[in-house]
Amino acid sequence: MKTSLATAAVLSLMAAPAFAAPEAYTLDPSHSQIVFDYNHLGFSTGTGMFSGFEGEIQFDQEDPAASSVSVSFPVRTMLTGWEARFEHFMSPDFFDATDDSEMVTFQSTAIEVTGEDTANITGDLTLNDVTKSVVLDAKLNQVGDHPMEGKPWAGFDATVTLLRSEYNLGMFAPFISDEVNVAISVEAMKAE
Repeated sequence: MKTSLATAAVLSLMAAPAFAAPEAYTLDPSHSQIVFDYNHLGFSTGTGMFSGFEGEIQFDQEDPAASSVSVSFPVRTMLTGWEARFEHFMSPDFFDATDDSEMVTFQSTAIEVTGEDTANITGDLTLNDVTKSVVLDAKLNQVGDHPMEGKPWAGFDATVTLLRSEYNLGMFAPFISDEVNVAISVEAMKAE
C-alpha cells in the first residue's frame, strides 16, 4: 500500500521516527460504502449497498503490513432500492433481522503487501452470526491532506467474492447466484 518509492522516501524524511507506530484513522461514513451484486436467475444483476457505517483503520504508512482494520454495522442498514426486497432479505429466509442487533463485522488478522499500493487483507467476517476468514484484494487510492478538511486523509478500495451459502444465506441458490461480488470504497480521516 505504499504510494511510490519516491513518495515513501519523502514521507519517511518528513515523518516521525523510523519506528513510528500505526496511526488511528476513523472511517468517514459519508464517503464509505460497500456495494454488492449477484446474478438473478440469469436475467439481471441485483445490487445492494451499505453506507454510513463506522470503523477504524490503524494505518502504518512506513510498514503497511503492521496496519489493521475494524468495521461493524447493523445488517438492517442495507439499502436495496426496493422495500419488499429489503424486507425479504431481513426475513427468516435470509438474515432474520428484526432489529439492529444483527451485526456485520470485519476484523483484520493479517495484511500482505502485494505491490506499491496494493495488499491482501485477511480478516474475520461475521455475517448472519457466522464467522469466516476472507481475503480482501485492497488498493490504497490516495493518502494526504484533505483539501477541504485540512487534515490527513486516506482512501482505499477493496473487493472480495463471498459464497452466501457459507453464511446460511443460500436460499434459491444456484438459480440466484451463490457468489456475491463485494466492492468496498472507504475514506478515513486521522483521528484526533
